[in-house]
Amino acid sequence: MKKFTLKCIAAAVMVTSLSGCMGSMGLSGLVTKANLSAVDNRYGRAGLYMLMSPVYGIAATADLFIFNSIEFWTGKNPITGKSPALVDMPVNAVFKVNDKLDKDLTKAPLANVMHQDIKSAQMQQIDANTLEMTVAYNDGSNKVLRGEKAGEMVNFYLDGQFVSAVSIDELNQYASMKA
Repeated sequence: MKKFTLKCIAAAVMVTSLSGCMGSMGLSGLVTKANLSAVDNRYGRAGLYMLMSPVYGIAATADLFIFNSIEFWTGKNPITGKSPALVDMPVNAVFKVNDKLDKDLTKAPLANVMHQDIKSAQMQQIDANTLEMTVAYNDGSNKVLRGEKAGEMVNFYLDGQFVSAVSIDELNQYASMKA
């Protein structure tokens, strides 16, 4: 009888753990933030990433089977304290894209870098929440890519037209993949 009870408990734990694998990966995000905060150099970050690879693996596993499950069942991530849970958010709150964009704005503004079409690019910080990059092309035209922090999101504009909104957590995760 005791073996049967233990098997039932193990099965119940496995079922609840596996149902919550979709989540915001809060612990992995903290490990990534620690990596990005420790060194301000792409080579140092890459080296630290390699050294911390076991930590990344443990954090991702803990997120996948423990913390994301808690987030799934409670509606709140226990690491970040954010709610609603990622699985409860409508898709347009996760990925915001302006579907009325001019066709020319659906291409990366720096796509022509490989063809030497860019004369110069300049970044400047407008204020505490705004960065702007001006790209001058050899043909005399300019493009302005602007990122504006709005709460936990960053809104991107190309030549004043809204292009997309991305969460700051997603930007940090992307930056850690590129480091």
